[in-house]
Amino acid sequence: MSTVDVVKRVLLQSGASWVLWFLGALSLVSIAIIVERWLCYRSTGSDLPGMARRLAVHLAAGRFDAAIEQLAESKSLAALIAAAGLRLAQRGPAAADKAMQSASALERSRLERGLAYLGTLGNNAPFIGLFGTVIGVIGAFEELGRDTAAPGAGGGLAAGAAQVASQAVMSRIAEALVATAVGILVALPAVAAFNYFQRRIASLLSGTEVLSNLVLAYLSGGDGDGPGGAGPRGGG
Repeated sequence: MSTVDVVKRVLLQSGASWVLWFLGALSLVSIAIIVERWLCYRSTGSDLPGMARRLAVHLAAGRFDAAIEQLAESKSLAALIAAAGLRLAQRGPAAADKAMQSASALERSRLERGLAYLGTLGNNAPFIGLFGTVIGVIGAFEELGRDTAAPGAGGGLAAGAAQVASQAVMSRIAEALVATAVGILVALPAVAAFNYFQRRIASLLSGTEVLSNLVLAYLSGGDGDGPGGAGPRGGG
């Protein structure tokens, strides 16, 4: 028995139904990730203009500790990164800037968790479905070859057998195409969610610059002593 015959036999014995179950399992995991990521991004949003106004009041008065406490009350990404910079305010604007960049990098990795799965599933689910279709088509041609190789019979019986064989082949092909359809159906929400979440992450990270630049502006305008110093210039 040749290698091709061995592979064909294995594929025909396994069938294409396991591909559908596999795609279903992948789809359930993707739905769980989509819901979890949506809840995560929803909790990191905030009223940036209002938070910036309240933070500016503390920074203008040199109340860095109070500013950190205010930021700690918020679960937003911008507040977390700004607080990381204020904790190193006594070391100067450069140190605060580096601290906020480090916090931003850490938060980006947290925000992007699970997105690689969605992107991979969106790119490969149609190919998994196509693999199931190929298995089904192999089975259909095997069925067709078996029927054409069968010995002929009398007129009416031969016509009836041919019709039954044709229906069996068409049924096999239709069943095989379901796998491709399911693969595309699984890929579409994964791709849509991946693109949406990428834009959401970019929006969240760009929003952090509102508070980060505000912190750096007050630290750069101060005397460099940070929370323990005299605060911004002009305080006498």
